[in-house]
Amino acid sequence: MPERHEPDGAVSAAGMGGAMDLAASEAATLERTPGGPRGTGPRDRPRSLWSDAWHDLCRNPVFVGSGLVILFLVLISLWPSLIASGNPLACDLSKAQEGPMPGHPFGYDGQGCDVYTRTVYGARASVTVGVCATLGVAVLGSVLGGLAGFFGGMWDAVLSRLTDVFFAIPVVLGGLVLLSVVTSNTVWPVVGFMVLLGWPQISRIARGSVITARQNDYVQAARALGASPARILLRHIAPNAVAPVIVVATIALGTYIALEATLSYLGVGLKPPSVSWGIDISAASPYIRNAPHALLWPSGALAITVLAFIMLGDAVRDALDPRLR
Repeated sequence: MPERHEPDGAVSAAGMGGAMDLAASEAATLERTPGGPRGTGPRDRPRSLWSDAWHDLCRNPVFVGSGLVILFLVLISLWPSLIASGNPLACDLSKAQEGPMPGHPFGYDGQGCDVYTRTVYGARASVTVGVCATLGVAVLGSVLGGLAGFFGGMWDAVLSRLTDVFFAIPVVLGGLVLLSVVTSNTVWPVVGFMVLLGWPQISRIARGSVITARQNDYVQAARALGASPARILLRHIAPNAVAPVIVVATIALGTYIALEATLSYLGVGLKPPSVSWGIDISAASPYIRNAPHALLWPSGALAITVLAFIMLGDAVRDALDPRLR
């Protein structure tokens, strides 16, 4: 049968030869494709737990909204002068308890201080205490709980009884007793107190996660292959047991911010001349009838901050817990 020449110079043939040529052409095309056949390229690789969780978080409006609020709080904590040019310690008694006016949208408190400036600068102390306390609690609790869950025995028994002792101490009462003898005006005594009484909760979460992960088949296989206990704990157990710790720590961050404000309100947390929402709420309480704005704005900022961190923790929990999908 005569050959038929196409305009592009390709030669087409009928019958079995044409089918074989077409198959060879498709195979060559697949070989030239960077990712190979569909489903085997880099973009089609199965996602891990963390990448899948991040993908879900980016589509969660609760996470996006709370994340934007927290990002704004972090920015004004680092650079409060971006939105507040005044001095939070500059007060004028002649303007005490006055309401909003041009240049001072939140009015003045009982000492004649600008409520807007003090509210903006108060975010620094609250965010610093919350973040530092959460990091300290997460590290200390994870290490102690992880070691207790992995090795067990006497170490586990001693740590369990020790956590029971700390759980029996009321947090506010403990703060009144321990911080009442501290004269420092910095945030570090408050952070140290929160770490001292907050690590047992994270420790129990980490212990339970490590005990659960220790029983998995891949851990038994690594132990059978002669892997050292340190390698098993760091390479195989820790990455698979850290998710519950992250969830609890994220939710607890908002709780620590509220606890700092409570202790400052009671007079044992941060002390003047430090600027804190708890201090401002305590100072504005006697003037709630004459100057409610002085109490409204720091209280509202505290409530929004705590709510943002709690909502962020709930979103992270929903993304990292496969049972909630």
